Amino acid sequence: MAGRVAGKLALVTGAAQGLGRAHSMRLAEEGARVLCTDVNLAGAAETAKLINEAQGADTAFAIAHDVTDPIQWETAVDAAREQLGGLNVLVNNAGIGVPGNIEDCDFGDWQRCFAINVDSIFHGCQKALPLMREHAPGSIVNISSIAGLIASDTMPAYNASKAAVWMLSKSIALHCAKKNMQIRCNSIHPTFVDTPILDGTAKAASLDKEVLMDKLARQIPLKFVGEPNDIANAVVYLASDESRFMTGAELKLDGGISAM
Repeated sequence: MAGRVAGKLALVTGAAQGLGRAHSMRLAEEGARVLCTDVNLAGAAETAKLINEAQGADTAFAIAHDVTDPIQWETAVDAAREQLGGLNVLVNNAGIGVPGNIEDCDFGDWQRCFAINVDSIFHGCQKALPLMREHAPGSIVNISSIAGLIASDTMPAYNASKAAVWMLSKSIALHCAKKNMQIRCNSIHPTFVDTPILDGTAKAASLDKEVLMDKLARQIPLKFVGEPNDIANAVVYLASDESRFMTGAELKLDGGISAM
C-alpha cells in the first residue's frame, strides 16, 4: 500500500546508519519527504543520496546535527522549515549504549547516555512542536528499547535512559492532547536488531558475528534477531494517519521477550 505517509514532512535523527537509515528510507518509500540528521554528516548525506536515487530529487536532505545541543536543534527545525516546507513527523532515533554495571559504570558515560538518549528528545520536542503545530496533524515517534521495560544488571545507564524515554513520551502525548495540538507521541521498544551496533558488540566480545546472532536469537521466543525494517515499518505506521487514535502508547517489537 504505497503512499501511507504521502505528503508528510519528517525529521529523523541518527539517520546515518542502522535503524535511522531504515526509518528514513521507509518513510520516503511511503511518500514522505525526509530531513536526515546525524552528528555523522557523511553518513546522513549518504542516506539522503540513497533516498533521492530511489525516490527522486529533493525527497531527502541531510544536515549535521548534535542532538544534545539545543542550538543545533533550532538549526535542524529551521532546516525542516526551509528544505521540507514544514514538519509534522519527528522521529527521535539517535541513541547510544554505555558499558558497566552500577559499580563499574563511569559517571561521565552515564551523563553522555542520558544526554543523547533523553535530553535530545526534550530539546527536540520543545524546539519542534511550534513548527509541527503549524502543520498538524502530526506524530512524534521516540525510539526507546525493550531495555526500558526489562532491566539487566549490566546496563543501568541504558536501562534508565530508555525507561525515561518511555515516560517522557507519555508526558508529551498528554500535553499535546490537552492543548488539542493534533500531535500524537508514542514510543517503540525494540529488542536485538541486526544493525552495525551488533558488529561492535561482536568485536568487543571477541565473537564471530554469526555466533553472536545465534546467541541473541536463542533469547527471543521467535528465535530470530530483528531486521531494521521490522522497526521502520512500525515507524511508518505511527507516522501515518492509520494510527490517529494511538498516543501515549508503547509498541513492543521484541519477538515475545516481554511476554515471558
